[in-house]
Amino acid sequence: MNTRKSPRLIFWIATVLLLVLLGSLAYIFLPGRGSLPAQPVPDYWPTDGWQTSTPEQQGLDSAKLAERLQSFHDKNIAIDSLLIVRNGYIVLDAYYSPYDGSFPHDMASVGKSVTGILVGIAIDQGKLQLDSPMVSFFPDRTIANLDERKQSITVRDLVSMRNGMDSQCFQGDEPTLDAMRSQPDWVQAALDRKMVSQPGTRFCYDSPGMHILSAILQEATGMTEFDFARQYLFEPLGISDVVWETDPQGYSHGWGDLHLKPEDSAKLGYLWLHGGNWNGKQIVSASWVSNSIQAQSRMVGNDYGYGYGWWVSPVDFYAEGREGQFIRVIPSMNMVVVITGGGDIIDQVMPLLIKILLTSTTQLPENPAGLAQLKTTLTLLAQDSVLQPSSSLPDAARAISGKTYVCDMNAVSVDSLRFDFNDSEVATLYLTRYGMEMVWPVGLDGKYRLSTEGQGQRGYWMDAHTFIFETFDIGRLTRQLNFDGDNLELVIPEAGLTITCHVQNP
Repeated sequence: MNTRKSPRLIFWIATVLLLVLLGSLAYIFLPGRGSLPAQPVPDYWPTDGWQTSTPEQQGLDSAKLAERLQSFHDKNIAIDSLLIVRNGYIVLDAYYSPYDGSFPHDMASVGKSVTGILVGIAIDQGKLQLDSPMVSFFPDRTIANLDERKQSITVRDLVSMRNGMDSQCFQGDEPTLDAMRSQPDWVQAALDRKMVSQPGTRFCYDSPGMHILSAILQEATGMTEFDFARQYLFEPLGISDVVWETDPQGYSHGWGDLHLKPEDSAKLGYLWLHGGNWNGKQIVSASWVSNSIQAQSRMVGNDYGYGYGWWVSPVDFYAEGREGQFIRVIPSMNMVVVITGGGDIIDQVMPLLIKILLTSTTQLPENPAGLAQLKTTLTLLAQDSVLQPSSSLPDAARAISGKTYVCDMNAVSVDSLRFDFNDSEVATLYLTRYGMEMVWPVGLDGKYRLSTEGQGQRGYWMDAHTFIFETFDIGRLTRQLNFDGDNLELVIPEAGLTITCHVQNP
């Protein structure tokens, strides 16, 4: 996420001016200067599912929404879905093929905001204190570089991204993560880093620091972060179809890799929009919600800030993940917007969308023609023109089923693979990389099947000897497998790589 680009600053300045012109300034959430405006009591709570409304009933124009959706497609913007909740009702639920919303989408660093929510819940329960020292949760670990500064790091410093440990910050967050993940114990690697500044004095976007919070939550609650979230956050909100990846020691990825359906992501934004209250129950204290969306740190050169796991701006607050994952809450509009994507899309999507959102009124006259246009657009965008599922398996599928193909040395460390084609609807791929075997179900009927890591797989036979294998996580990746007797060529287009494999003990 890049919140410091000058185009985005210009965009938000224009947005603020637009809101002033609309007379909405009195209701804008201003980070660090106030609290959430009171929202109307909902007509219902979406625990068992969202209710829908026509856009016009909630003050939005169906035809304009259809035009924007089509423009995203025409501009080749890598958007997967767009969901808009206004006044508690879904007014738009759009999906771009191949994603159809039937399975959880990787929300990437949106997981940081969820970690922030869980820290607040643990504090409310008395299991955690914001100013508890980080090292106090790891009495059995020998932590390197343990100077006075590291001993003074608190939970507050971690959740506000001001921990002072060595990190390449936002621009180098992936390399910082890779350095942690290259070690056998990720939490230990995150803790062992040297200190570069006094804790609490310098904002630095740091995923390993959020992973430390996952370990702290587990130590404080006796539950993994995922299990704690399931019991005290997801289940009360009616969220059940969710995946959260873990590290080699079983700690949930505190920095991200949380997979949620768009409708469930919207529930998290809706919870925060209502100050942590859900159907009369305070899931997390209103004070934590308020503090989490106050700017604990401000970005240099603009009005953006970072609270406790949430980004804040002059007009909204939001959770954001790489490649276009967003939960944006606009209190002045009583609105939650969820976006999923497969590329850096926010600077392309929001300028086209924001005028519609921020000029919405209480209600518009019904517009049958516009609504029909919107429905047609949604149908066309969801059509998959690539996948070609087959109702039967070729003889080659039965011939290779169960055979292990050992691969020559390659740049992506694929050691071996095996397909089991015992079902016309689902195959099973056993893939070994870095000496570890992964077992992936593969849909043969055009539908993705989920792995335990949360990604979807499907495939089809292009001809009697060519199998097209597709994975979907953040974006779609396609592999071509060419079978020729006891030999296999695995083609990875985006890497310009062809891997040669041979049947083991033919």
